[in-house]
Amino acid sequence: MAAGTIYILTWVLLWTLLLTVCAFAFRRGGPAERLGAGLILTLTVVTAAGDLFAYSNGLRQHEAFLVGRMLLEGALALGFLALAIRFTSLWLGGAMLFQAVQFSLQAAYFVLERAHDAIYVVINNIDFLGILACLTAGTLAASRRRRRAEAEVDLTPPAVT
Repeated sequence: MAAGTIYILTWVLLWTLLLTVCAFAFRRGGPAERLGAGLILTLTVVTAAGDLFAYSNGLRQHEAFLVGRMLLEGALALGFLALAIRFTSLWLGGAMLFQAVQFSLQAAYFVLERAHDAIYVVINNIDFLGILACLTAGTLAASRRRRRAEAEVDLTPPAVT
């Protein structure tokens, strides 16, 4: 299979996974998972739009584009931090660690003035999968807690007055 075909298949699979995980979080998750999914989805769409703009104008390795991407990665990390402070959820801690790796990757390639190569793509995609895995785990835990609480309410005998 050609490298271009593999790239497109990976891109399609990651977007499908992103949309599926975010839809799952919006449908079954609690407030933390919904806000986290919204953050991830929003910043991923903004980054993708920036990539399309950069590719169409030949600015892919332009310094302003790379600084903008680092700012977006930092914004997502700060968003996870705010959610972690508000909701103290374990999955948010994992997502913050993965996002720290993502920010470090962007910073290292920026400081070294290194072009985004195959190593960058692999680390970036694995890291993104880790963030989505954390969101999925958090959504599953929130869904399970909600089902357990609903079952306890159903089993509670009515109060005698």
